[in-house]
Amino acid sequence: MDEQSANRLARLALNCVTREYPNKIVHVLNSDVDVRPPRELTPAFYGCFDWHSAVYGHWTLARLMRLFPNSGFAKEARTAFERNLTAENVSAEVGYLSGAGRDSFERPYGLAWLLALDRELPGVVEPLAEAAWGRLERWIRKLPYPDRSGQHANTATALGLIMDAIHDGRSALPWFEAASRFYAQDRDAPVHLEPSGEDFLSPSLAEADLMRRLYGPNKFALWLNRFLPELPEFEPEISPDPSDGKLAHLDGLNLSRGWMLRGIANGLPAKDSRRGELLKMAASHRDVGLAAVTGEHYEGGHWLATFAVYLETTSPRA
Repeated sequence: MDEQSANRLARLALNCVTREYPNKIVHVLNSDVDVRPPRELTPAFYGCFDWHSAVYGHWTLARLMRLFPNSGFAKEARTAFERNLTAENVSAEVGYLSGAGRDSFERPYGLAWLLALDRELPGVVEPLAEAAWGRLERWIRKLPYPDRSGQHANTATALGLIMDAIHDGRSALPWFEAASRFYAQDRDAPVHLEPSGEDFLSPSLAEADLMRRLYGPNKFALWLNRFLPELPEFEPEISPDPSDGKLAHLDGLNLSRGWMLRGIANGLPAKDSRRGELLKMAASHRDVGLAAVTGEHYEGGHWLATFAVYLETTSPRA
């Protein structure tokens, strides 16, 4: 990624991290007291149309600031952080997360992205991240089966984000055990059923991209032989209506497939014959996916800048 691209994507994130409306909240009301606007309910992450998008809108800015600290957007991003991510606001977020009836709030997708933000911006949201770690650990130990959908609830995608966020001596064991329990024996992935109509994640690729984190190259290659005995021929998708918040998911699917295909390729041994085709498919999805990140339609594309930045800046061996 060059600085010009970083500036463009940062502008898309800046346009939403302090933009409260329109807003789609998933909110349990315990009494009339809970009938309040987003900026009061979750004062750190009230923008970007929904909570998880606000979280990874901040992640987008934090990642780009780290890579381009002297860019034109950096001062505005710091101002947004100083406004949103105060100790008082983060404490209010902890209180909200701990409220009655909110055990499943943003679990696992939003909370996994919160851990990614904490890794990118150490200390700033630490109390909330600690609460998220505790909630996710309790959840993963009792989850009987993985979610294999192509949207927010997908377990493999969340586990990948969580594994990459582990730091400061925190045990990786619960997450590696869960990945092994859920996916080690999988075979013959039903790739012919993908994608569903509103997917922004590929269930099969998300799983394979997770397992390359679990195994070394040779063991991963053997696992992939069973899981994808024939390499699928994924083609980029075209959204029929980028202004539609759900149908625009297909634009994000191209971006997530791009990073997953690349991750799978780089998880294999250097001489594995599948690497070239995987990287070729990753490149074609990247090109189509990035072309769709225009910022023209807020509801449909408020989150695409994050997927673009993740694709362009995250190491495939994270």
